[in-house]
Amino acid sequence: MYIFFHGVLLVFCVTFSVVADDNTANDLRHFWLAANISLSDLLFGVNCCSTMALQTSLSSDRIYTELRTYVHNKGRHLNMKEMFESDPQRFEKFHLKLKCGKEEVLFDYSKNLINEELLEKLMSLARARKVEQVRQAMFSGQKINITEDRAVLHTALRNRSNTPILVDGKNVMGEVNRVLMQMKTFTDNVLTGKWLGCTGKQITDVVNIGIGGSDLGPLMVTEALKAYQQGPKVHFVSNIDGTHLAETLKRLNPETTLFIIASKTFTTQETITNAESAKEWFLSHVQNPEAVAKHFVALSTNANKVKEFGIDPGNMFEFWDWVGGRYSLWSAIGLSIALFLGMDGFEQLLAGAHFMDEHFLQAPLEKNMPVIMAMLGILYINFHGAETHALLPYDQYLHRFAAYFQQGDMESNGKSVSKHGRRVDYATGPVVWGEPGTNGQHAFYQLIHQGTRLIPCDFILPIQSLNPIRNGLHHEILTANFLAQTEALMRGKTENEVKMELKSAGMSDAAIGRLCPHKVFQGNRPSNSIVLTKLTPFTLGLLIAAYEHKIFVQGVIWDINSFDQWGVELGKQLAKVIQPQLKGTDTVTSHDSSTNVKQITGPAWQYNRQSCKSEVKSTIDINKLTVRIHICGTMVQLAFPSSD
Repeated sequence: MYIFFHGVLLVFCVTFSVVADDNTANDLRHFWLAANISLSDLLFGVNCCSTMALQTSLSSDRIYTELRTYVHNKGRHLNMKEMFESDPQRFEKFHLKLKCGKEEVLFDYSKNLINEELLEKLMSLARARKVEQVRQAMFSGQKINITEDRAVLHTALRNRSNTPILVDGKNVMGEVNRVLMQMKTFTDNVLTGKWLGCTGKQITDVVNIGIGGSDLGPLMVTEALKAYQQGPKVHFVSNIDGTHLAETLKRLNPETTLFIIASKTFTTQETITNAESAKEWFLSHVQNPEAVAKHFVALSTNANKVKEFGIDPGNMFEFWDWVGGRYSLWSAIGLSIALFLGMDGFEQLLAGAHFMDEHFLQAPLEKNMPVIMAMLGILYINFHGAETHALLPYDQYLHRFAAYFQQGDMESNGKSVSKHGRRVDYATGPVVWGEPGTNGQHAFYQLIHQGTRLIPCDFILPIQSLNPIRNGLHHEILTANFLAQTEALMRGKTENEVKMELKSAGMSDAAIGRLCPHKVFQGNRPSNSIVLTKLTPFTLGLLIAAYEHKIFVQGVIWDINSFDQWGVELGKQLAKVIQPQLKGTDTVTSHDSSTNVKQITGPAWQYNRQSCKSEVKSTIDINKLTVRIHICGTMVQLAFPSSD
């Protein structure tokens, strides 16, 4: 029966797609996706995600073990330099070019330890691990976050086609569009001066108070798109360390500052503590509690807590439990981005991500940028022993890109238990790190080139500079270094090449013998090159989405839940136990000898709590060699025996 209904549905969609325009055809594709999965539920009475659960551990998977044997016997002996020399078409075979209007992205993966046969085997593994089915489940609103019983629908937030997406039988697009319209109205009012501060002055500064996904994404995006600023300056406060807030507030005028408090439950300790301190600072200057409503807005779902804080619930922007924190910049959490860019710029960011969503959803695995990125990562992590992955943007605007995807990747795939609750016996998520070029070249590239670890790298470059100073000289040098580094990692430098180089420099044979081993580069070190026409809201959106989907695919391969983050919880729980102990005077012995707080903090903690200003005075009695130090009214005397 399932096959019969499945066939009827397929014929219907294909027939109408042939005669439909592009938009209608696209709608039908989404309808097919949702209906196909819903049909499974209807006929079999089960959530289709359960039918996609991987019953075989990755390490026991036949295709995985065959791939491991292939890499051991052949893959480890692949030499990129030799493959380029023997195949002039290698670049043509191993690159993708995606184009949308004037925007274009080139993904060059030819400098990797792969051949056509190995790439085919990697794609076979992706199919065996049901990447395509789980991808469909995610886009259709199935609850693939199994530990929290939630859908994973950050893609709905940027669903520019506005096709229906159902969660528990309800189309979520109505709510998504409502919040987007609320954001647009508010953003337009702030930027045009219709929204004014309590003294009638226009908003010049916005402070986003949040942590984790409520901070990292908007911070990265506003830094990356600084050249497109249309609205007020945007500042970010996340750390509970009071220094972060204090240093930010020093530069601000409370009469022209708007605070965005980003906390879904409005109970996040760091965020609410910072928010309350910001409100104290604001009221110490304005001294009118009613003014809070003109200078504070909330990104939350807890209307009661928001109102209790003093924020008008009408200025509360909602998001949903199917929006994970590290994917939330596309939601109301992106309000600071919208205020910074203007709503048109924010919508271009969404459009770029949607473009990548459509590519990821529709392109065959062999021509699918996020899938290829993911499977190359699997190759290096699970078969070559790589433990880290470097993100190296050759654009200063992207200086927070690697930091953003430290959370995106490591919080998603830093897991050691499968979806079935079994301890995995294979490597999962890598350590992600990186800095912009060319700064990184003078810091850590030494280890990438000549160290003992294999470190796959992604090099990212916009072809057009947003600041072409000195007739583009700076960008020309930057681009030359971008290309040179990927070539150097691939080619290396042989012992003979080093000897010839040193000999031509006039060095003696003895000196050459001593120095030569230190100047040899092994080469054969893998990298991807991602080249954008220009860094714009659209291209940044598609770039972020590409990495999101890469992380998703790797999580599917490893059979882990990429959408929870239980590892964040334990330390927070223990901190709640320790904090009250800091206030007491009793000796604490309930922890280990290292953690017992009085051993660490000592009397200095009490001085700090009294907020005393430390005044240090010293007197030295030369006859007795006694040093007396006065700190906060307490004298400490150190006496040393005299030696004649």
